[in-house]
Amino acid sequence: MYVTVLTASPDAAILEAHLVEALRNGWGGGAARWLARGGAAEFDLPAMPDNLATVRAELDGLGVDLNVVPVAGRRKRLLLADMDSTMIQQECVDELAAEAGVGPRVAAITARAMNGEIGFEGALRERVALLAGLDASVIDKVLAERITPMPGGGTLVATMKAHGARAALVSGGFTVFTEAVSARLGFDWNRANTLLVADGKLTGAPGEPILGRAAKVAALEELTAEMGIAEADVLAVGDGANDLGMLTRAGMGVALHAKPAVQAEARYRINHGDLTALLYLQGYRQADFVG
Repeated sequence: MYVTVLTASPDAAILEAHLVEALRNGWGGGAARWLARGGAAEFDLPAMPDNLATVRAELDGLGVDLNVVPVAGRRKRLLLADMDSTMIQQECVDELAAEAGVGPRVAAITARAMNGEIGFEGALRERVALLAGLDASVIDKVLAERITPMPGGGTLVATMKAHGARAALVSGGFTVFTEAVSARLGFDWNRANTLLVADGKLTGAPGEPILGRAAKVAALEELTAEMGIAEADVLAVGDGANDLGMLTRAGMGVALHAKPAVQAEARYRINHGDLTALLYLQGYRQADFVG
């Protein structure tokens, strides 16, 4: 048994009853249930539809996200989340680069790495090298002035934790940012790379070994073992190519406003909604939200 979930941006609330009913009738689904009026609805489905990809593309053009999830094990016990452009709206290394006067050069490398065009580890070293000599105090300035949470992130973490789940922030970015973001949003754990500092300035090198795609998979394996749960009990979310390992291993791997290469491989996608859409995928109603 499956559940078809339709979501839209909470700011737009464009999901209309006639669209939900048309899809339900076309697929032979059960009665529609509204999780948030105008923003999220669902209905049961006996089998995975053959034309899911086609219908998903059509609805995507209307500003609606379509996902079909199994009923069994729908609510997850561990949230495993990327940070940059996932739990926050920025790429931290790009924001540091902007302060260092090398913003466009670093942003171009970031974009290629996140789309899987170049290796993550080499791209990180190349970007950090361009930050050599930057005063370490700039990190606090970037945190205070440039970093903003992704809409719905705090609600996602708080709601899942209120229902017994735990949350881990796993980033290819830097601990100086994940520690602050983790504390702000209520994560239980955070893992990331380190920025090396000498005499109050960035050295232009990251700490080794670099945490990339494999490290995110390792975090999934280690945390599920620690919690005594299965990988099927994990909800993973990310936007870049280095997230694909954990997205394809987790029971529910969601590509959030992701790069094309990531969307092509991820089973679940959110292009229009915010992070609260991940709660709707698990069957939470807006009335259940915490925070």
